[in-house]
Amino acid sequence: MKQWFSKWVGWVRVIALMGLLFGLVIRIGDPHPLATLRNASFDLYHQSKPRDLTPMPVAIVDVDDRSIEEIGQWPWPRSYIADLVTRATAQGAVAIGFDIIFSEPDRLSPAQIAEDNPDMPGDLATRLAQLPDNDTKLAQAFAGARVIVGQTSVRNVAGNRAEKRDMADAAHALIGPDPMPYLMKFPDIVQNLPALEANAAGRGMFATRPDADGVYRRVPLVMSVQGQIRLGLTPELLRVATGGGPFAVRTNDAGVEGVVLARQLIPTARDGTVWPYLTPSAQSRYVSAADLLRDRVPDGRLAGHLVLIGTSAIGLEDFRATPLGVAMAGVEIHAQVLENIMAQTLLIRPNYTIAIELVTTLVLCLLVIIFAPALSARLLISSSVLLLAGYVAVSYYLFYDKRILLDPSFPVVAVTTAVMLISTVNYLREERKRREIRSAFGQYVSPDLVDQLSRNQGSLTLGGESRQLTLLFSDVRGFTAIAEEFRDDPEALTGLMNRFLTILSNAIMEQKGTIDKFMGDAVMAFWNAPLDNHDHPRAACRAALKMIADVESFNKERLRAQKRKRVGQKRQRSEKRQPWVSVHKINVGIGINTGQCVVGNMGSDTRFDYTALGDPVNVASRLEGQSRYYGAAIILGQATAREVMNDFAVMELDVIRVVGKEVPETIYALLGDETLRQDPRFQTLWAVNNEMLAAYRSRSWDKAEDLLAEVSTSLGALDISLQEYLDMYATRIADLRATPPDAGWDGVFSSTRK
Repeated sequence: MKQWFSKWVGWVRVIALMGLLFGLVIRIGDPHPLATLRNASFDLYHQSKPRDLTPMPVAIVDVDDRSIEEIGQWPWPRSYIADLVTRATAQGAVAIGFDIIFSEPDRLSPAQIAEDNPDMPGDLATRLAQLPDNDTKLAQAFAGARVIVGQTSVRNVAGNRAEKRDMADAAHALIGPDPMPYLMKFPDIVQNLPALEANAAGRGMFATRPDADGVYRRVPLVMSVQGQIRLGLTPELLRVATGGGPFAVRTNDAGVEGVVLARQLIPTARDGTVWPYLTPSAQSRYVSAADLLRDRVPDGRLAGHLVLIGTSAIGLEDFRATPLGVAMAGVEIHAQVLENIMAQTLLIRPNYTIAIELVTTLVLCLLVIIFAPALSARLLISSSVLLLAGYVAVSYYLFYDKRILLDPSFPVVAVTTAVMLISTVNYLREERKRREIRSAFGQYVSPDLVDQLSRNQGSLTLGGESRQLTLLFSDVRGFTAIAEEFRDDPEALTGLMNRFLTILSNAIMEQKGTIDKFMGDAVMAFWNAPLDNHDHPRAACRAALKMIADVESFNKERLRAQKRKRVGQKRQRSEKRQPWVSVHKINVGIGINTGQCVVGNMGSDTRFDYTALGDPVNVASRLEGQSRYYGAAIILGQATAREVMNDFAVMELDVIRVVGKEVPETIYALLGDETLRQDPRFQTLWAVNNEMLAAYRSRSWDKAEDLLAEVSTSLGALDISLQEYLDMYATRIADLRATPPDAGWDGVFSSTRK
């Protein structure tokens, strides 16, 4: 039972499943970070394809900056507002909605002016008091038209008003369960003057709330105000314009489904809100209030239109952040909602959408959890990317073609987290295998040492001697990916590494080197001990070049064998797979350094190794690690380079402080043997590279950048790839140009990576 669980279920899958369930619970709670990420995704959709602007019978009479400049400062006398209503009705407006509230008496009414100016002559004050009140004029204008007054909310029941009035009831019907638990709730409202409310054909709320990031993405179509169900301003305007009948709220077990208005169902989210599908702000929607008051509006401009009266003047601050990434006048957002309702172009996010998203996330994550442990790292990543790209493509298609909002963010985050978790566990497992390989090969010693010990058994004692050594460290790049391919066949991995290490060992021993130890896929070797070798720097370089050449031949041989295997399997399906065949190319990095070391038998009385110790050993190891960052297969320390640069193609790379050392080290790339050293093209490369480094260290950034391009050309002429080296210096030059170093900068690079 335990073996079955380990093979087919495993702790990796159990942990991933527990994490998945936890993530689904978090999504149901919908914390702010998830909601913000989801909303940002919808904003990107919205910005990539805003709604097309099409002519609609909706217009805005706008108190804009030009109107303020021409008519006078705001607020205007209510008689001007009455004139706007009268003129818009005369133009043929079907109904008029106000995105403005008139909650206080007009202080510009004639009687109020007389009261506010006690020094006014008595006869003038009496005559002013006898003139019609501005609010009365506005109420009379309302009575002669279809006007919907706007109402807004206050923070609490008490508000900040001296008087609280009950609001008029709104006739409606309920289809399904009670919607009140789901609706946005406003405990109280600010109403217009009683005379205005009494003469209005309808009353609509223009209160709404932004999302946590301050963006207005949703507008409540229906809401709870003082415990009553009320319509927003735009649906109330449409209700009055289409006859003024009652509306209905349809609900299901998930919440509000929609509002039935003007004999059509307007779908909403579960809380009664809708997602407007916006166009960029369009001047074609606007009619300046000044133009309407001064009879400059063409006849018929407002005929058959639903008209909203609001403000966009800068000083009145009625602008709202929108999903399009730009602020828009609040009255235009109302106008666009009205256009969406009339043209049926609202964005759709039904109340059951979260269930679809949860099920989709569950299915995608289960696919990853089931198959990921059996896939290679490359196949896992590529298949996950394709899976997620497919889901995001479906989500965007639903928005683009159907206007349906399906969250693309949470499933992507959940699946990515699952892949990272499983990949991390797989990586740790392969690292454990690598340590086991290092431990197994660490029991062996070099043939030269065995030969010496057989002649002098008395040397099997602890201790060492000081010698000038040249040390070589090599390691395989991307060993985890190679091990991942053989996860089900460890014997094949062992066979592959045995063949590979044999190739490296042969190259070292041909040059009379001593193999200190194998550490999994890594090799440590040195020259001039235990056997004397006065040419040890050159011997190490010859061995390194042969190692690189032999590994390249080994890769080609494996590729040919892979092709032969495939042909053979077509003929004999039962043929056993060759354990050493792999599709992964093996790349080796090598570091070489020369210096004074202590070499001898090191360890305990019961277990010891013949090895070398000293600072040059550590530097050689660090140089091997740097090879991956500079793109050079072989990197030499400065002591080795000084000895061999007249006989080998050696190019300076940098002056660095390797990890763990304070003294800088000049490092070099070993590119080839004496034949390449004598090639005129290499001579050109060597000279240009030295000039580039000199310009870089003298802070001549432009010159260094130009010379770096010449270095790239010279490398291309020799068919040598050092792209990482070129990219590194290009990045450094750009960074130093942008942020110049201080006066004490010496051009030394301090490496933080081994």
